[in-house]
Amino acid sequence: MTIDWKDGVAATVALALEEDVQTGDATASLVPADSVVLARVISREPGIVCGRPWFDQVFAQLDNQISVEWTVDEGSAILADSLLCRIKGPARPILTGERTALNFLQTLSGTASITARYAHELRDTECAVLDTRKTLPGLRMAQKYAVKTAGGRNHRMGLYDAILIKENHIMACGGIGEAIQKARELSPDLLLEIEVENLDQFAIALEARPDVIMLDNFSIQQMKKAVALAEFLGLERPKLEVSGNVEIDRLRMIAKTGVDYVSVGALTKHVQALDLSMRFKQ
Repeated sequence: MTIDWKDGVAATVALALEEDVQTGDATASLVPADSVVLARVISREPGIVCGRPWFDQVFAQLDNQISVEWTVDEGSAILADSLLCRIKGPARPILTGERTALNFLQTLSGTASITARYAHELRDTECAVLDTRKTLPGLRMAQKYAVKTAGGRNHRMGLYDAILIKENHIMACGGIGEAIQKARELSPDLLLEIEVENLDQFAIALEARPDVIMLDNFSIQQMKKAVALAEFLGLERPKLEVSGNVEIDRLRMIAKTGVDYVSVGALTKHVQALDLSMRFKQ
């Protein structure tokens, strides 16, 4: 799935600044209006850099006299104590934007860093790691951008661009076959995925031919059996996605079963922000 993240950067940043600044920065007003400073952003720990467009946009919206010079590329791996960028311009707007800019950069770098670990575990396999809708409110597009930047793949963006039939949908529709048939009738152009919880449900779903079948909390042995059953359909078999409490130390074992995707909510919901610091130079 391709996400047009560029169109949303300015709006997301504007909301973040409105949340923080509102009627003005009372503390920054202590600084002389004509003060010009040079600041540096340092990473205190290793990780993957992500979020430069959001960081830049914060200062672009506050004052066009601020310049940001990056010393690292988006998506690059860094070590502790790495210099990420230099910022030059009027002191007041730099102080005002400091926290908002760092919030974007540290959060998206944290998302990218954990994604890179998962993607690394799946190297040299045919299986890909997917994100989910378990994102921080207001930052879905940004976090999905970070996942893709770090080597993961994007699942659906929201409820509107793909169909994912889960347990409650199945119950409300009267069964797996009924739910898939209705989905095909109402939204024939959307990707259609259904979640199953056991091999009996999987067999029923196979007959209805969705695009993707999600194996929810399957054991390794159940995954192998599901792959074997699906192979009877040949090249037209649905893609198979594993979901549910996927730990990183099980990824390669899961990939070896022959499934196509592993979706991991922890990429975006259990984010530990990268430890970054901005310091003014004397």
